[in-house]
Amino acid sequence: MGILTAIALFLQSSMQMGTTILYGTLGGILGERAGNLNLGVEGMMLMGAVMGFMAGVKTGSAFLAVLIAGLAGAFGALIYAIVTVTFRGNQTVTGLALTIFGTGFSSFVGKSLSGVALPSSVTQAFAAVKVPFLSDIPLLGPMLFHQSAYVIAALILAVLMYLYFQKTKVGLNHKAVGENPSAADASGINTTLYKYLALVSGGFLCGVGGGYLTLVFVPRWQEEITAGLGWIAVALVIFCTWHPLKAILGAYFFGMLRALVFKIQGVSIPLFGHHITIASNLLDMLPYLMTVVVLVIVTLGNNRKHRPPAGLSNPFFREER
Repeated sequence: MGILTAIALFLQSSMQMGTTILYGTLGGILGERAGNLNLGVEGMMLMGAVMGFMAGVKTGSAFLAVLIAGLAGAFGALIYAIVTVTFRGNQTVTGLALTIFGTGFSSFVGKSLSGVALPSSVTQAFAAVKVPFLSDIPLLGPMLFHQSAYVIAALILAVLMYLYFQKTKVGLNHKAVGENPSAADASGINTTLYKYLALVSGGFLCGVGGGYLTLVFVPRWQEEITAGLGWIAVALVIFCTWHPLKAILGAYFFGMLRALVFKIQGVSIPLFGHHITIASNLLDMLPYLMTVVVLVIVTLGNNRKHRPPAGLSNPFFREER
Protein backbone atom coordinates (compact mmCIF):
# COMPACT_ATOMS: atom_id res chain seq x y z
CA MET A 1 0.00 0.00 0.00
CA GLY A 2 1.40 3.39 -1.05
CA ILE A 3 1.78 6.27 1.38
CA LEU A 4 -0.92 8.34 -0.37
CA THR A 5 -3.37 5.44 -0.26
CA ALA A 6 -2.68 4.92 3.45
CA ILE A 7 -3.25 8.63 4.18
CA ALA A 8 -6.44 8.63 2.11
CA LEU A 9 -7.81 5.64 4.03
CA PHE A 10 -6.85 7.30 7.32
CA LEU A 11 -8.73 10.50 6.38
CA GLN A 12 -11.71 8.47 5.21
CA SER A 13 -11.90 6.57 8.51
CA SER A 14 -11.39 9.84 10.44
CA MET A 15 -14.54 11.27 8.87
CA GLN A 16 -16.46 8.12 9.69
CA MET A 17 -15.32 8.18 13.31
CA GLY A 18 -16.12 11.88 13.66
CA THR A 19 -19.63 11.68 12.22
CA THR A 20 -21.36 10.67 15.46
CA ILE A 21 -19.59 13.52 17.28
CA LEU A 22 -20.70 15.99 14.59
CA TYR A 23 -24.36 15.02 14.92
CA GLY A 24 -24.17 15.33 18.71
CA THR A 25 -22.38 18.68 18.51
CA LEU A 26 -24.94 20.13 16.09
CA GLY A 27 -27.71 18.97 18.42
CA GLY A 28 -25.95 20.62 21.35
CA ILE A 29 -25.53 23.88 19.42
CA LEU A 30 -29.26 24.08 18.71
CA GLY A 31 -30.13 23.75 22.38
CA GLU A 32 -27.43 26.04 23.74
CA ARG A 33 -28.15 28.74 21.16
CA ALA A 34 -31.62 28.87 22.74
CA GLY A 35 -30.10 29.26 26.21
CA ASN A 36 -30.37 25.69 27.53
CA LEU A 37 -27.35 23.61 28.50
CA ASN A 38 -28.25 19.95 27.99
CA LEU A 39 -25.67 17.53 29.37
CA GLY A 40 -27.82 14.59 28.32
CA VAL A 41 -26.28 14.21 24.84
CA GLU A 42 -24.74 10.85 25.75
CA GLY A 43 -28.09 9.53 26.98
CA MET A 44 -29.97 10.72 23.88
CA MET A 45 -27.33 9.14 21.64
CA LEU A 46 -27.69 5.81 23.42
CA MET A 47 -31.47 5.95 23.13
CA GLY A 48 -31.16 6.67 19.42
CA ALA A 49 -28.59 3.91 18.96
CA VAL A 50 -30.68 1.16 20.53
CA MET A 51 -34.05 2.23 19.10
CA GLY A 52 -32.64 2.83 15.62
CA PHE A 53 -31.04 -0.61 15.62
CA MET A 54 -34.24 -2.23 16.85
CA ALA A 55 -36.28 -0.47 14.17
CA GLY A 56 -33.79 -1.57 11.51
CA VAL A 57 -33.99 -5.20 12.67
CA LYS A 58 -37.79 -5.23 12.99
CA THR A 59 -38.73 -3.32 9.83
CA GLY A 60 -35.78 -3.76 7.47
CA SER A 61 -36.25 -0.12 6.47
CA ALA A 62 -33.26 2.22 6.56
CA PHE A 63 -35.51 5.29 6.56
CA LEU A 64 -37.60 4.09 9.50
CA ALA A 65 -34.45 3.10 11.41
CA VAL A 66 -33.04 6.65 11.15
CA LEU A 67 -36.43 8.21 11.90
CA ILE A 68 -36.97 6.08 15.03
CA ALA A 69 -33.39 6.79 16.19
CA GLY A 70 -34.04 10.53 15.88
CA LEU A 71 -37.44 10.31 17.57
CA ALA A 72 -35.90 8.41 20.50
CA GLY A 73 -33.40 11.22 21.02
CA ALA A 74 -36.18 13.81 20.59
CA PHE A 75 -38.24 12.03 23.26
CA GLY A 76 -35.36 12.29 25.72
CA ALA A 77 -34.94 15.97 24.86
CA LEU A 78 -38.67 16.55 25.34
CA ILE A 79 -38.45 15.21 28.89
CA TYR A 80 -35.53 17.56 29.51
CA ALA A 81 -37.46 20.51 27.99
CA ILE A 82 -40.55 19.89 30.14
CA VAL A 83 -38.46 19.84 33.32
CA THR A 84 -36.19 22.80 32.53
CA VAL A 85 -38.40 25.09 30.42
CA THR A 86 -41.90 24.51 31.78
CA PHE A 87 -41.03 23.67 35.39
CA ARG A 88 -37.73 25.64 35.37
CA GLY A 89 -35.73 22.78 36.88
CA ASN A 90 -31.96 22.85 37.20
CA GLN A 91 -30.51 22.30 33.73
CA THR A 92 -27.27 20.65 34.84
CA VAL A 93 -28.94 18.11 37.11
CA THR A 94 -31.66 17.36 34.56
CA GLY A 95 -29.11 16.79 31.80
CA LEU A 96 -27.11 14.41 33.97
CA ALA A 97 -30.30 12.57 34.91
CA LEU A 98 -31.13 12.23 31.20
CA THR A 99 -27.75 10.63 30.55
CA ILE A 100 -28.30 8.15 33.38
CA PHE A 101 -31.82 7.43 32.12
CA GLY A 102 -30.63 6.96 28.53
CA THR A 103 -27.87 4.60 29.62
CA GLY A 104 -30.25 2.46 31.65
CA PHE A 105 -32.94 2.54 28.97
CA SER A 106 -30.55 1.43 26.24
CA SER A 107 -29.15 -1.39 28.39
CA PHE A 108 -32.64 -2.67 29.20
CA VAL A 109 -33.97 -2.51 25.63
CA GLY A 110 -30.73 -3.81 24.14
CA LYS A 111 -30.70 -7.06 26.14
CA SER A 112 -32.58 -8.88 23.40
CA LEU A 113 -30.50 -7.35 20.58
CA SER A 114 -27.04 -8.71 21.43
CA GLY A 115 -25.72 -10.84 18.57
CA VAL A 116 -28.56 -9.83 16.24
CA ALA A 117 -27.55 -8.77 12.72
CA LEU A 118 -29.10 -5.99 10.68
CA PRO A 119 -30.99 -6.99 7.52
CA SER A 120 -29.03 -6.53 4.29
CA SER A 121 -31.62 -3.98 3.14
CA VAL A 122 -30.42 -1.62 5.88
CA THR A 123 -26.68 -2.23 5.58
CA GLN A 124 -26.79 -1.84 1.80
CA ALA A 125 -28.72 1.43 2.07
CA PHE A 126 -25.95 2.89 4.23
CA ALA A 127 -23.01 1.41 2.34
CA ALA A 128 -20.30 3.79 1.14
CA VAL A 129 -20.94 5.04 -2.38
CA LYS A 130 -18.28 6.16 -4.84
CA VAL A 131 -18.98 9.36 -6.76
CA PRO A 132 -17.65 8.85 -10.30
CA PHE A 133 -14.46 10.77 -11.11
CA LEU A 134 -14.55 12.79 -7.86
CA SER A 135 -13.74 9.74 -5.72
CA ASP A 136 -10.50 9.33 -7.70
CA ILE A 137 -9.10 12.69 -6.55
CA PRO A 138 -5.96 11.99 -4.46
CA LEU A 139 -6.56 12.17 -0.69
CA LEU A 140 -9.78 14.22 -0.85
CA GLY A 141 -11.57 11.78 -3.15
CA PRO A 142 -11.93 8.84 -0.72
CA MET A 143 -12.47 11.21 2.21
CA LEU A 144 -15.35 13.20 0.71
CA PHE A 145 -16.67 11.23 -2.24
CA HIS A 146 -16.53 7.61 -1.05
CA GLN A 147 -18.72 7.74 2.02
CA SER A 148 -22.09 6.62 3.29
CA ALA A 149 -25.00 8.99 2.74
CA TYR A 150 -25.23 9.15 6.55
CA VAL A 151 -21.80 10.82 6.67
CA ILE A 152 -22.55 13.31 3.88
CA ALA A 153 -25.87 14.22 5.51
CA ALA A 154 -24.03 15.42 8.62
CA LEU A 155 -21.93 17.81 6.53
CA ILE A 156 -25.00 19.14 4.73
CA LEU A 157 -26.83 19.66 8.03
CA ALA A 158 -23.91 21.65 9.44
CA VAL A 159 -23.95 23.99 6.43
CA LEU A 160 -27.73 24.36 6.56
CA MET A 161 -27.58 25.13 10.28
CA TYR A 162 -25.02 27.86 9.63
CA LEU A 163 -27.31 29.42 7.00
CA TYR A 164 -30.25 29.07 9.39
CA PHE A 165 -28.53 31.08 12.11
CA GLN A 166 -26.95 33.67 9.84
CA LYS A 167 -29.46 34.21 7.03
CA THR A 168 -32.98 33.55 8.34
CA LYS A 169 -35.27 35.55 10.59
CA VAL A 170 -36.21 32.44 12.55
CA GLY A 171 -32.53 31.69 13.16
CA LEU A 172 -31.86 35.21 14.38
CA ASN A 173 -34.85 34.95 16.73
CA HIS A 174 -33.43 31.65 17.93
CA LYS A 175 -30.13 33.32 18.84
CA ALA A 176 -31.97 36.23 20.46
CA VAL A 177 -33.78 33.82 22.78
CA GLY A 178 -30.43 32.43 23.91
CA GLU A 179 -28.83 35.84 24.38
CA ASN A 180 -31.61 37.67 26.18
CA PRO A 181 -34.90 35.78 26.56
CA SER A 182 -36.58 38.68 28.36
CA ALA A 183 -35.85 41.10 25.52
CA ALA A 184 -36.87 38.50 22.95
CA ASP A 185 -40.15 37.92 24.78
CA ALA A 186 -40.80 41.65 25.01
CA SER A 187 -40.33 41.96 21.24
CA GLY A 188 -43.02 39.37 20.58
CA ILE A 189 -40.94 36.22 20.16
CA ASN A 190 -42.51 33.12 21.68
CA THR A 191 -39.53 32.24 23.87
CA THR A 192 -40.97 29.00 25.24
CA LEU A 193 -41.83 27.70 21.78
CA TYR A 194 -38.34 28.44 20.46
CA LYS A 195 -36.73 26.67 23.41
CA TYR A 196 -38.90 23.60 22.97
CA LEU A 197 -38.30 23.38 19.24
CA ALA A 198 -34.56 23.93 19.63
CA LEU A 199 -34.18 21.29 22.33
CA VAL A 200 -36.37 18.66 20.66
CA SER A 201 -34.78 19.12 17.22
CA GLY A 202 -31.34 19.04 18.86
CA GLY A 203 -32.30 15.81 20.60
CA PHE A 204 -33.42 14.41 17.25
CA LEU A 205 -29.95 15.06 15.81
CA CYS A 206 -28.31 13.44 18.85
CA GLY A 207 -30.50 10.38 18.37
CA VAL A 208 -29.59 10.21 14.69
CA GLY A 209 -25.93 10.46 15.68
CA GLY A 210 -26.32 7.51 18.03
CA GLY A 211 -28.12 5.60 15.31
CA TYR A 212 -25.10 6.01 13.04
CA LEU A 213 -23.06 3.82 15.39
CA THR A 214 -25.43 0.85 15.30
CA LEU A 215 -26.70 1.23 11.74
CA VAL A 216 -23.49 2.12 9.88
CA PHE A 217 -20.28 2.23 11.86
CA VAL A 218 -20.34 -1.05 13.82
CA PRO A 219 -23.14 -2.14 12.77
CA ARG A 220 -24.58 -4.09 15.70
CA TRP A 221 -25.74 -3.35 19.22
CA GLN A 222 -23.23 -3.17 22.05
CA GLU A 223 -23.98 -1.93 25.54
CA GLU A 224 -22.82 1.68 26.04
CA ILE A 225 -21.72 1.77 22.42
CA THR A 226 -21.17 5.53 22.50
CA ALA A 227 -18.27 5.12 24.95
CA GLY A 228 -18.26 8.78 26.01
CA LEU A 229 -18.65 10.33 22.55
CA GLY A 230 -21.61 12.32 23.82
CA TRP A 231 -19.41 14.03 26.39
CA ILE A 232 -16.89 14.91 23.69
CA ALA A 233 -19.78 16.46 21.73
CA VAL A 234 -20.78 18.54 24.77
CA ALA A 235 -17.23 19.85 25.07
CA LEU A 236 -16.94 20.38 21.32
CA VAL A 237 -19.89 22.78 21.38
CA ILE A 238 -17.68 25.09 23.45
CA PHE A 239 -14.58 24.32 21.38
CA CYS A 240 -16.32 25.32 18.15
CA THR A 241 -17.75 28.44 19.85
CA TRP A 242 -21.33 27.50 18.98
CA HIS A 243 -20.51 27.73 15.26
CA PRO A 244 -21.83 24.89 13.02
CA LEU A 245 -19.06 25.14 10.41
CA LYS A 246 -16.34 25.04 13.06
CA ALA A 247 -18.11 21.99 14.44
CA ILE A 248 -17.20 20.15 11.23
CA LEU A 249 -13.50 20.79 11.78
CA GLY A 250 -13.68 19.97 15.48
CA ALA A 251 -15.63 16.73 15.02
CA TYR A 252 -13.26 15.42 12.36
CA PHE A 253 -10.25 16.49 14.38
CA PHE A 254 -11.45 14.23 17.17
CA GLY A 255 -12.30 11.63 14.55
CA MET A 256 -8.65 11.73 13.48
CA LEU A 257 -7.56 11.22 17.08
CA ARG A 258 -9.78 8.17 17.38
CA ALA A 259 -8.53 6.81 14.05
CA LEU A 260 -4.95 7.40 15.18
CA VAL A 261 -5.58 5.38 18.33
CA PHE A 262 -6.73 2.43 16.24
CA LYS A 263 -3.75 2.76 13.88
CA ILE A 264 -1.01 2.76 16.52
CA GLN A 265 -2.46 0.17 18.89
CA GLY A 266 0.00 -2.68 19.20
CA VAL A 267 2.64 -0.86 17.14
CA SER A 268 6.18 -1.24 18.49
CA ILE A 269 8.05 2.09 18.58
CA PRO A 270 11.89 1.99 18.60
CA LEU A 271 13.34 4.32 21.25
CA PHE A 272 16.98 4.41 22.40
CA GLY A 273 17.57 0.84 21.32
CA HIS A 274 14.38 -0.46 22.92
CA HIS A 275 11.00 -1.23 21.41
CA ILE A 276 8.08 0.31 23.29
CA THR A 277 4.41 -0.56 22.85
CA ILE A 278 2.00 2.02 24.21
CA ALA A 279 -0.71 0.50 26.41
CA SER A 280 -4.14 0.51 24.76
CA ASN A 281 -5.70 2.09 27.87
CA LEU A 282 -3.41 5.10 27.55
CA LEU A 283 -4.25 5.42 23.86
CA ASP A 284 -7.97 5.32 24.62
CA MET A 285 -7.44 8.30 26.93
CA LEU A 286 -6.01 10.46 24.13
CA PRO A 287 -9.28 11.92 22.73
CA TYR A 288 -10.58 12.73 26.21
CA LEU A 289 -7.27 14.22 27.33
CA MET A 290 -7.28 16.40 24.22
CA THR A 291 -10.84 17.44 25.07
CA VAL A 292 -9.64 18.82 28.41
CA VAL A 293 -6.71 20.61 26.75
CA VAL A 294 -9.00 22.19 24.16
CA LEU A 295 -11.46 23.38 26.80
CA VAL A 296 -8.66 24.99 28.80
CA ILE A 297 -7.38 26.81 25.70
CA VAL A 298 -10.83 28.08 24.76
CA THR A 299 -11.62 29.14 28.33
CA LEU A 300 -8.44 31.23 28.53
CA GLY A 301 -9.43 33.22 25.46
CA ASN A 302 -11.15 36.58 25.95
CA ASN A 303 -12.59 37.06 22.47
CA ARG A 304 -16.20 38.21 22.79
CA LYS A 305 -17.15 36.23 19.69
CA HIS A 306 -16.12 33.06 21.50
CA ARG A 307 -18.27 33.64 24.56
CA PRO A 308 -21.35 31.48 25.18
CA PRO A 309 -24.88 32.85 24.70
CA ALA A 310 -25.50 35.32 27.52
CA GLY A 311 -28.66 33.54 28.66
CA LEU A 312 -27.13 30.05 28.73
CA SER A 313 -28.25 27.98 31.75
CA ASN A 314 -30.37 30.84 33.14
CA PRO A 315 -34.04 29.86 33.66
CA PHE A 316 -36.52 32.27 32.09
CA PHE A 317 -39.30 33.65 34.27
CA ARG A 318 -41.71 35.58 32.04
CA GLU A 319 -43.36 37.26 35.03
CA GLU A 320 -40.02 38.78 36.10
CA ARG A 321 -38.92 40.35 32.83
